[in-house]
Amino acid sequence: MPLPASTPRRLIHQRQVNCNGYQREDGLWDIEGRMTDIKTYDAPNRDRGGLIPAGEPLHDMSIRLTIDLDYVIRDVEAVIDYSPFNICPGIAGQFKRLIGKTIGPGWTRATKEMFAGTQGCTHLMELLGPIATTAFQATHLARSEQIEKHQGKPALLNTCHALAEDGEVVRDFWPEHYQSKK
Repeated sequence: MPLPASTPRRLIHQRQVNCNGYQREDGLWDIEGRMTDIKTYDAPNRDRGGLIPAGEPLHDMSIRLTIDLDYVIRDVEAVIDYSPFNICPGIAGQFKRLIGKTIGPGWTRATKEMFAGTQGCTHLMELLGPIATTAFQATHLARSEQIEKHQGKPALLNTCHALAEDGEVVRDFWPEHYQSKK
């Protein structure tokens, strides 16, 4: 359901975040995120010829994490195609520091510490949250099959209120794992 209509208004700024997950032929997974910021007006800017024209990205940056099914990061690529300052693209290489890290509990805190202040780029860092959830969504089927093979129960059991072992979803889809409320 879309949002209800608002009062008359004019679009000033548009931020788009898009994430995609890809299964690679070598058994790894590429999780990509891209963020763009676009103004609807000409914005003054010293480093881009004095002006960023309306409709041209203020920011356009992407990051790709290559992961395995244990969410260990095997490779990282980050690019900054548009930024407000000429110096911005130089920080992209810092994100290689993620190689060897694991997406999981504490991910957000760890990445904020790793790329705090002058050690990172706020906007590339902001992509790491939706990239992490995209990784979980993209690998869900493959991981579920792997986990169920070893544990004998659905990987998503008790991961949120909808999938509580005493809830109706588990009762209806996995009755053998349903635990009635006591």
